Amino acid sequence: MDQKKIGRFLKELRNEKGLTPEQFAEKLNVSSRTVSRWETGSNMPDISLLVEIAEFYDTNISEIINGERKSEKMNEEVKEVAETMSNYAGAEKENIVKNIRGLSFIGLAAFVVYFLLDVTGVFQKNVLLEYLYVYSESLIYVTVLLIPLYTIGLLNKIQCKSKNSKYGNLPRIVRLMISIVVGMAVAAALKLVLSGIFS
Repeated sequence: MDQKKIGRFLKELRNEKGLTPEQFAEKLNVSSRTVSRWETGSNMPDISLLVEIAEFYDTNISEIINGERKSEKMNEEVKEVAETMSNYAGAEKENIVKNIRGLSFIGLAAFVVYFLLDVTGVFQKNVLLEYLYVYSESLIYVTVLLIPLYTIGLLNKIQCKSKNSKYGNLPRIVRLMISIVVGMAVAAALKLVLSGIFS
């Protein structure tokens, strides 16, 4: 903390108000000698007076302690950073919502196919429809598993790590297919565990 710098700043603020040291001292109920010591940097205002001084000069305590006003450029930079962060957060949120919407659509489509095949029972007469029945059932589990992972942001973290790994250079469609296969495997394992518990 540079007391001389703070003193010069206090003197500058007083001059901006067009006050003498005596007039300012009177406003704060201190002696003009005390004000003079502040402005030469040989002494500092009491903490209890800093708030009053800051309010009187229409500044803040951090500016007084730093001995200078915050520059407009600094305020603009802070504003730009805040806007950039806000835009980034908005884009990230939009991406998560888009992924959840896509997963929800896939899950709903899988449920409709599974339900129709189950109700009609046609999957029992055709091997291809039987595969579609099992695949739809697994896809329901996958989407139910992936949606909460996207919601809490865990899947995005995994994707970011995978982009930085050797798999990050793979095309997006290939990474998506790998995710689906892994999701299917996890869903199948989950199905086995749940059927073992509840049967």
